[in-house]
Amino acid sequence: MTAAEVRYRLLGPLSVTVDGRDLAVTAGRDRIVLAMLLLHAGRVLGVGALADAVWGADPPATAKGQLQTCVSRLRRLLPEGAIRSDPAGYCLTPGPGELDAADFARLIAEARERQDVALYRRALDLWRGDAAAGIDSHGVLVAAAGLDKQHLAALEAWAELAPAAGDEPGVIGELSAAVDRFPLSERLSGHLMRALYRDGRQADALAEFRRLRVALREEFGLDPGRDLQDLHTSMLTGAIPAAAGGHDQIRCLPRTVGDFTGRDELVRRLVGAIDTAGDAGPVTAVIDGMAGSGKTTLALHLATLIGERYADAHLFVDLRGHHAEQPLEPSAALLVLLRQLGVPAERIPPEQVDRIGLWRTELAQRRVLVLFDNAGSSAQVAELLPTGPGSLALITSRRRLAGLDGVQPVSLPLLATAEAVALLARIAGDRVRAEPEAATEVARRCGGLPLAVRLAGARLAHRPRWRVADLVRRLDREAALPELAAEERSVASAFAVSYRQLPAVPQRVFRLLGACPAADFDALSVAALSGLPLADAGDALDDLVDVHLVEEPEPEIYRMHDLLREFAGALAGETPQERTEALRGALDQQLHAAVATNLPAYREGLDRDIGTPAPLRPDLLAALTDPAGRLERERLNLGPYVDAAAATPELEQYAWKLPRAAWRLLFVRAHLDIVLALQTKAWRVAERLGDRPAIATTLNYLASVYYRRSEMDEAARLLERCIAIRREEGGPAALALALNNLAALHSVSGRWGRSIEILHEVRRLPRSRRMRDDANILATSYDHLGRYTEALRYYRLRLLMQIEIGDPTRIGDTLVSIAVVKYRAGQVTIGAARRQVSAGLRMQRRASYPYGIALAESTLAGLNTEDGRFAEAVAGYRRAIEAADQLRDPAQTSLIYGEFGRALRRAGDPASARPMAEQALRLGRQSGLPYAIALAEAALGECLTEADPREARRLLSRARVTLAELEAVEMRDVEKRLLDLGGEDHLRTGPGGETMEG
Repeated sequence: MTAAEVRYRLLGPLSVTVDGRDLAVTAGRDRIVLAMLLLHAGRVLGVGALADAVWGADPPATAKGQLQTCVSRLRRLLPEGAIRSDPAGYCLTPGPGELDAADFARLIAEARERQDVALYRRALDLWRGDAAAGIDSHGVLVAAAGLDKQHLAALEAWAELAPAAGDEPGVIGELSAAVDRFPLSERLSGHLMRALYRDGRQADALAEFRRLRVALREEFGLDPGRDLQDLHTSMLTGAIPAAAGGHDQIRCLPRTVGDFTGRDELVRRLVGAIDTAGDAGPVTAVIDGMAGSGKTTLALHLATLIGERYADAHLFVDLRGHHAEQPLEPSAALLVLLRQLGVPAERIPPEQVDRIGLWRTELAQRRVLVLFDNAGSSAQVAELLPTGPGSLALITSRRRLAGLDGVQPVSLPLLATAEAVALLARIAGDRVRAEPEAATEVARRCGGLPLAVRLAGARLAHRPRWRVADLVRRLDREAALPELAAEERSVASAFAVSYRQLPAVPQRVFRLLGACPAADFDALSVAALSGLPLADAGDALDDLVDVHLVEEPEPEIYRMHDLLREFAGALAGETPQERTEALRGALDQQLHAAVATNLPAYREGLDRDIGTPAPLRPDLLAALTDPAGRLERERLNLGPYVDAAAATPELEQYAWKLPRAAWRLLFVRAHLDIVLALQTKAWRVAERLGDRPAIATTLNYLASVYYRRSEMDEAARLLERCIAIRREEGGPAALALALNNLAALHSVSGRWGRSIEILHEVRRLPRSRRMRDDANILATSYDHLGRYTEALRYYRLRLLMQIEIGDPTRIGDTLVSIAVVKYRAGQVTIGAARRQVSAGLRMQRRASYPYGIALAESTLAGLNTEDGRFAEAVAGYRRAIEAADQLRDPAQTSLIYGEFGRALRRAGDPASARPMAEQALRLGRQSGLPYAIALAEAALGECLTEADPREARRLLSRARVTLAELEAVEMRDVEKRLLDLGGEDHLRTGPGGETMEG
């Protein structure tokens, strides 16, 4: 079976074709998401960036769920695997020839290297309008602006070469169209003026200058630049000047590489900043970045692109600021530069201050470009910068040179995956294009570091019998750094220079970060790992960021490149025991930060389970201002921390205690995949240790995931094992918890009588939990059995207890349940019930509790349906589905779809109602719960009343039988509909109103 041929088009209105067939991506949000993924092709795009693009500065609380829905729809349209999920967001990586923007970039790179006007023409012909035209999103507009700038740069480069093609009328036509597209481009206007002048159309050339002058004045209040004004004057006098002369041209820049790849946006930014600065004064641009990131290569590429503007001299000096030998003193650098200018040695004074004066005198009447490579500090280069107008200084450094004023700073990021693969292909040739998956893996292992990619490519280029997959296997070994070396060059030696220049404390922090399991970290984690005070840890991180050994992708959140992490881990400095103690400090901080997310009332059970020790660093715990927010951010790091603890015999206890401490917040916020992974790891460690109480604890919380996903058989199996251990050891409180959870499982499964029986056993146990846990399960069970008086009694009892505890999620749940039961029992009006449910919904939103939001939204929508407020009901059900999509709970989601279908039918839209009810039945069957299946059958039966009465009666009859066996109160409603297929709706809060306890 051949793979589908996909073509993504961004260079104009967004479009996608698969095997020549246009895909209809019509939903506005889906188009925005797809456009953003393509505009950042090959890079992981965070949920936050996608939310900003879709909703702007005020995304809804359900933004993440809605984006998941958009991505799901796109995945159904696109070939399998096109969109990849990542802990940080989503990534779409088109293959070779699949994205027109990538083809454009490749053609432009080849055209630039060969100075080939035909290649420029092929690239420009790919454009069909503005990039991603027609998509109403500021985020897309900003991202697409980069492509439009590339388009302009390509047009300008083509215009430089086009006159040589000899077709002056054709060139004039294309230049006129280009000027219409970019009416403020002085370079395009200049080329058009020259072409018109050469064609004998002097009046038209002068008219183009007047048009541009008016446009610039209206847009910016500026006149055209000096070069264009000079051209205009020469046309008026009939004498177009030759190139300016004066001094002999001096060219001292090193050779540029012929395979420069990527960095288009950065080059545009730098050229734009230089253009904006103009000739009013000297221009200085600083390019900083980590070792091996391609700073000098970029600077030389930039110098090649714009060097013609600085006709008098191109100078170069290596300041050796990051070399093992002594950095070059400013006085010595001046000697090098003055000699490059041709100043005789006998004229160069010995004192630095006199050399500075001579240097500035020599530059006064020259247009020069000076590249200061490898600056070690601001002080080393400050006195060397040109001061006259019309000059450009380019500085590269591994440090951020914050001490230089009035400069254009650029921090060089790593290459995107597509850029890294393109660079690898330009070095190693066709083998890379023949093995795209292996090439992508090489780029990933090199982490987008240009030096690493170059060295990997060099190994391939010099080993013609190797396949790319052979290199991947070598890089997949535990240590990749030894493979990334060629002769005297290596990635490790480049890193070593930056490391050796650090003071002792940041060096030690860097070494310890090599043992840090987390993908990213903050100052709290580093303080715990290193034993430093929090402020000192922050200072050390600042030092590491300044020399690009650590990145800061978000404010106060740090990350290390994988190769740097490997390098740090290989450095000697700490004994194995010291590294173990450092890891203990980090794990202890994670544990106590997780404990802090639990309300005080829940600490009793937590302390009983894990025997919470005193914190090793109380100062760090005191500095924790937002425990819940930090754990939310750290949730993807918990797995690596647990793995590290499990692999360290002295620290194995943390491997099951940390998942237990973090359970409540992760469960409430529906991070079920993370809970499942953590509790599975915890259970394996507990089994290995033979710690029966720990085994029981992990089984209980492992069951919670299967419970929430309606996999009741597996949840029951785990709970029965837990209860067996608790009966033998663990005390009555621990046994009561496990039995309560088993009762909750029976209740949500529709076995309410059995649930009540278990709770009677629980109430006979001596315990300190009062009736906090079983009150809700009893209330829900009585509610489903139609025993409203008893249900209200226990709901109210639960409400009082949860108010005392201060748990907003449970208070919100209970407010919703009480409102519905009181309305059903005729004790309150529908308006009063609606107000109370709205109050519960507000609490759930503030707590970011997807389950509670889904339940409250669907309940409120049901009340609005009862009250004839159909538009509000439909909107509410859609929000409920968005929240439920985060849960992957088929039973709960089935209920919402069923109610939604019934509401649409009552609103007079049976055609839309039927698909909702059919989806409810599919999800109900997926859950395997008879109660959920019966309610879905009843909903579909009602929705088919007019279209297919016979099928409606069959479905309602099946539902009645099941509900009668369960003694569910809904049976009376179904019986009424069987007698009269147009009866009243029956409002339910639905299955799952109870929550597993911890």
